[in-house]
Amino acid sequence: MRFQVAEDGPLVTAQLLTLLERGYSTQVHDANIVATMLTIGVKRILTNNPNDFAPFASLITVIPLLSLGG
Repeated sequence: MRFQVAEDGPLVTAQLLTLLERGYSTQVHDANIVATMLTIGVKRILTNNPNDFAPFASLITVIPLLSLGG
């Protein structure tokens, strides 16, 4: 299996600041994950914490891990 390493650089920081300015400030850590996703073109997140990412549902698809029978 191959994985892509997502750098947390200036482009991610700019995207994070945009999200925070637009009111997506539930948790900065979660907003940073979404900023990284948007910067590298990832559109879906599989998570045990879907409520944490619910505020970003208009930007990404949130897939609860529990929905997979986990």
